[in-house]
This record gives sequence, C-alpha cells and structure tokens, in this order.
Amino acid sequence: MKIYSFEKLDAWKHGKKICIWTYKNTRHYPDEEKFGLTSQMRRASLSIPSNLAEGSSRFTNKDKAWFTNIAYSSTLELLNHLIISNELEFLSTQQLEEGRSLIEKQTLLLSQLRKSQLGDS
Repeated sequence: MKIYSFEKLDAWKHGKKICIWTYKNTRHYPDEEKFGLTSQMRRASLSIPSNLAEGSSRFTNKDKAWFTNIAYSSTLELLNHLIISNELEFLSTQQLEEGRSLIEKQTLLLSQLRKSQLGDS
C-alpha cells in the first residue's frame, strides 16, 4: 500500500490526534450545540490535518505553506472554541488544559513545517 507524503508529516499525525481528541471530547455536548459549537469545533479540528494533506499535493513550497497557514489558523480557532466551551462548562478545566497542550505542540509543529517550506532559518 502506498504511503502518501502527508502521512509522514509529524504535523499531520499530531493534527489527526487533535481531531480524534476533539470528536471524543465533544460527544457529550448539549444536543442544542450539535449544529453550533460542536460542529464548529469538529470542523476546525478536521481542517488541521485535511489542509496539510491537501497542501502536500501542491507543486510549490509557497502553495504548500499557504495550506500550512490555514491549518495553523484552524488550530487557533479550535483553541478559541475550547476556551469558550470551558467557560460554558461543556469542557472541564482538565480537558481545556489537555487541549491547550495538544494545540501548543501543534502550533510548534506547524511553525517548523512552514519555515522548512519557505526556506526560512
């Protein structure tokens, strides 16, 4: 079976982990949030590895970096949703800290990836 280049990226692997974590941690959100916060969080988390996969198919590093930027933006969007979820008491403080830790690592991985794509030192 062929392994695609995005599957080798640490940023993609960790982004997938965040996505799975998000789906699991939003399972018990109130039903009235199904099309609101739950949907937004899941879409933002899914956008992280999805944009890295899509960007890997681009020919120029500048184009690849564009999709890495989108993944970075989605990561910060998810952090915003986690903070609000905690304040609404949908997520515990422990879950928020766990999510923040995952996001902190993801932003570092994405920054490193973007620098390598653009040839920055």
